[in-house]
Amino acid sequence: MARPVSQDVLALDYGAEADRIASWMREVLVSPLHRRGVVVAISGGIDSSTCAALAVHALGASKVFGLLLPEQDSSGASTERGRQLAEHLGIEYRLHDIAPALDALGCYRERDEAIRRVVPEYGTGWKNKIVIAGGISGGINHFRLVVESPSGVRQEKRLPLRDYLQIVAATNYKQRIRKTVEYFHADRLNYAVIGTPNRLEYDQGFFVKNGDGSADLKPIAHLYKTQVYAMARHLGLPPAICAAVPTTDTYSLPQGQDEFYFALPYAQMDLALWALDHGVAAADLAPAIGLDEKQAEWVYADIRAKRAATRYLHAPPQLVPSAAG
Repeated sequence: MARPVSQDVLALDYGAEADRIASWMREVLVSPLHRRGVVVAISGGIDSSTCAALAVHALGASKVFGLLLPEQDSSGASTERGRQLAEHLGIEYRLHDIAPALDALGCYRERDEAIRRVVPEYGTGWKNKIVIAGGISGGINHFRLVVESPSGVRQEKRLPLRDYLQIVAATNYKQRIRKTVEYFHADRLNYAVIGTPNRLEYDQGFFVKNGDGSADLKPIAHLYKTQVYAMARHLGLPPAICAAVPTTDTYSLPQGQDEFYFALPYAQMDLALWALDHGVAAADLAPAIGLDEKQAEWVYADIRAKRAATRYLHAPPQLVPSAAG
């Protein structure tokens, strides 16, 4: 008989798991990493907050260095939650506004150039985001541009591939510059850099290569998002952080991770990913996530498609094979 699909399948002993992660973190810092502590970029979201708390649990506050790395599109609330977390944990931290570096590199200029090819009137004071469509309805995933004028009028248009790629390439500067700052401080302190993806993000390729995907250790890549929230509560993180809604904090309009990348909100996606990996039929998954069987099959197909499309993000550099003999 198939195991019923419910949130119960994600249950953990969070005390034991926190201790297991802490022990692993101490071991890998000694060997193979040979580092004295860790650097973690704190976005104010649940993943980076939980990673920082686990690092303090493992190493003590004196061996954890936090970074707040806002830019012009970041939410002020995210930065404030990040500051609150650092002070709650008692770790040393630094705020570094990366907007000037991004501006000098052309991040905002290149993004806006692509947006104006789709919405010519886009200009100063406008806001933007990208949303995904297609996968949950059985179609091919495609992206739509949402813009809002200073007067609050919104437009939504399908993004041609050229413009989508340029907007994403420009915004990926943000993750890559943040990682550059993280590694500066890691080198300065002889620390390792923590990566903060949860299992959904790691499995589905929701990260930027040589950006937020780059790290020396990733302590929650095996935990579903639901489990990360539960771990945060177990570790006693502030209520504002434990209740934070997952966002990309990349575009100027508020944007949930589900509307940008994942087919469903995280609680449903966690169950879908678990069910696919455990051979659960779509018909058995469907009632657990509030969809019909056909829609559940589309969710499975979407997971497989994202795994295939983002496989290169996990791949090491390709090398010329050794010559025979």
